[in-house]
Amino acid sequence: MNQTISDNIVYSRDVVEFVTVANEYCSFVESAARLTTSQALDRSRKILPLLYLKATLLPEVEQLLDEDIEKFVTELDYNILLQKWMQLLGEYDSFQEIFKPGMEPGEDALGASISENILDIYQPVKDFISSYSLGNEEVMNDALYECIYRFNEYWGQRLVNVLRAIHMVITSGEDIDGGQSGNSNKQEKNESGWVDKFFGQFRDDNIE
Repeated sequence: MNQTISDNIVYSRDVVEFVTVANEYCSFVESAARLTTSQALDRSRKILPLLYLKATLLPEVEQLLDEDIEKFVTELDYNILLQKWMQLLGEYDSFQEIFKPGMEPGEDALGASISENILDIYQPVKDFISSYSLGNEEVMNDALYECIYRFNEYWGQRLVNVLRAIHMVITSGEDIDGGQSGNSNKQEKNESGWVDKFFGQFRDDNIE
């Protein structure tokens, strides 16, 4: 018996909600040039926990295809966005890494970059969104499989690491923007509203 759209796992509620948040995250990362530093950091600390949460709720899937899933984010794409984020964050971009896979106990903390971590999350998530949007269910399934694998092995740890750094900058009490003005306060209001609405729906669904 063939699966219908309603019972295929790639259309399940948890997957669709992850797709929604992942797409919003990618759009946010791509909009760096239109934000002030404080707007970018504040937006990051709101959407990153939501992205992490939705990733942890994804169902387990088995790989179906023999060939590798196509990658959509090129090295050039990555570097262009990285430079925009580095310029946006400026002196607030660097932080001391506490945990890195393979670190030995007692090893000194390493220097790290908020912008680089933001893009290291963006790349696999954008690749997933791009494959998912193709509409081929086998490709969608394997893109989901790879996204979950890379979350567990790679970008999930980067997310929790960079969230700590972003929290420290925002709560430092410094004038982060230093006089710079955003290009669109309306855009920031709309983006914050989207996150608040999504969290509101999540809370309502879990009220017993």
